[in-house]
Amino acid sequence: MHEARYYSREGHVILCKLCPQECHLTDEQEGICGARRFEDGRLVTLNYGLCCSLSVDPIEKKPLYHFYPGYEILSTGTAGCNLHCSFCQNWTLARGGKNQELEEITGEDFLEILKNRPERQLGLAYTYNEPTIWYEYVRDTSQLMAESGYKNVLVSNGLINKEPLQELLPYIDAINIDVKAFNDSFYIRHCKGTGLSDVLRTVEQCLPSCHVEITYLIITSLNDSPQEIGSFIDWVASLDKEIPVHFSRYFPSYRMDLPPTPLQTMQNAWEIAREKLSYVYLGNVMDQERSATYCSECSNLLITRKGYRIKNEGLKRNICQNCGNTIKLTGHIYGEES
Repeated sequence: MHEARYYSREGHVILCKLCPQECHLTDEQEGICGARRFEDGRLVTLNYGLCCSLSVDPIEKKPLYHFYPGYEILSTGTAGCNLHCSFCQNWTLARGGKNQELEEITGEDFLEILKNRPERQLGLAYTYNEPTIWYEYVRDTSQLMAESGYKNVLVSNGLINKEPLQELLPYIDAINIDVKAFNDSFYIRHCKGTGLSDVLRTVEQCLPSCHVEITYLIITSLNDSPQEIGSFIDWVASLDKEIPVHFSRYFPSYRMDLPPTPLQTMQNAWEIAREKLSYVYLGNVMDQERSATYCSECSNLLITRKGYRIKNEGLKRNICQNCGNTIKLTGHIYGEES
């Protein structure tokens, strides 16, 4: 057991302050995330150093398309989540924690793996389940990674309180945040969350500190109206039109059996977004045209993608070779010198 950070005691009740759910727990009760419990008068984590998934992934799989393209990243996750999405694509990890085989792994273990991998490796991604419920371990490990010269990446639903996020951000180089819809009722009904504003605040808080990309899973009849997608696009554009946005196609999963999102809906969202945003992509779709990167000034083809394989078509560092425009790119493409 490892004592949790960010909680307070109110009589016989502990209030967890890690995320906006702010669970009120009595003795031996677990939080919504399944990773924190009131025990022996304190809040403890149940997953510190416990890993149930470890692999090497292309950075594009996170998805991050404008962060060191072509590199690979060691990726790890534990079990549990502070949302309960009825359409969860990774529900065996998010909701099946008690049935997972969890193995202990230290930050030093990750360093040893990275040191024995080729230079294509960027560092460590905390992904697969919701990494912020692994908070204490992610904070300690990301600090170690940063001090050792490696990058840290989060793939998150964005449901974390302001203070713990601010403590973590100095060690985070990039984050992909899921904005699951652009209305409160969706979050409350289909995700058992607290509402949209908490997630939007996380995106806005991360922008000054690290590289940010956003994923929006388009679900048939629930969050796919042109009005809702248009509101989402307007919000992104108001922050920075160069934030890369990934529209991902929904397929039936977990407790939701709605039909897959029509391809035309995906293409329409891409077309609408391209009018106001510089970099828009479709995911879970075999569409090379709409997974490629184009210059935001002259529309020159810059990077093509086939699956997770990329090809540099028109960039030198982050400069369009056709018009000289500087594109939003953190780091450099694999094979080029930094």
